Order: sequence, then C-alpha cells, then structure tokens
Amino acid sequence: MSVELSMLVYSAALFLVIILVQAGLAIAQNGLMAQAGSRDNLPEPTVLRKRLQRLTANMQENLVMFAIVVLAANAAGVSNDTTVMGASLFFYARIAHAIVYAFGWPMIRPLFFFVGLYGIIIIGLETL
Repeated sequence: MSVELSMLVYSAALFLVIILVQAGLAIAQNGLMAQAGSRDNLPEPTVLRKRLQRLTANMQENLVMFAIVVLAANAAGVSNDTTVMGASLFFYARIAHAIVYAFGWPMIRPLFFFVGLYGIIIIGLETL
C-alpha cells in the first residue's frame, strides 16, 4: 500500500479515536442509558465535549477532501515525494490540530488546520 493510502487509513483511525473519546465523555457525563436512548433531553455538553463535537465536524469535512485527492491520485497512478509529503503533512497536522482543539489553545489551531489543507492542495495539484 502506498504511503498516501496508509495516511488515509491512519486519518480514518484518528477520526474514529476522536469519535470514541467524544462518545466516552458523553457516557461519563450522562450515563450509558441516557446516551443509548433517544437523547432528546440531555443536559448541555461540557466545554470539552462541545470542542470535540466541533473537532469531529471539522475532521469529517477535511477527511472527505483528503480522501478524494488521495483516492484520485491513487487511481491516476500519481505517487511521488510531493504527494507523500502532502499526505504526511495532513495526517500529522490533524493529530496536532486535534490536541490543540481539545485543549482549547487559541491562535495555533488555525496553523495546523492550514498545514493539513496545504497537504490536501499539493496532492490535488500533483494529481492534476
């Protein structure tokens, strides 16, 4: 498997970890039965859970774009140092982004977002 596809799989695993952490925090706050039910009348999420909800949405949006360019590059047979770098930048930037987002550290979070976006863009450009 190419490095780019490996980074895609690792990114999907990271997304799963983020979802599981968020779900675990929800269960800890509300209890398993409340989370397994309709969830219509749950209390307001904690600040950390709100951050992780936003992080989940952000990761989902970015993972879709990353998957598209990686799969398109793979289908076109494009794999080189630039696409490997782009995929690696995306994955490692998303790890850093998740940590920074969860802890609520301001100003540095957009930097990691843009590093990941740059990774997507350079893969796309190499594919075209």
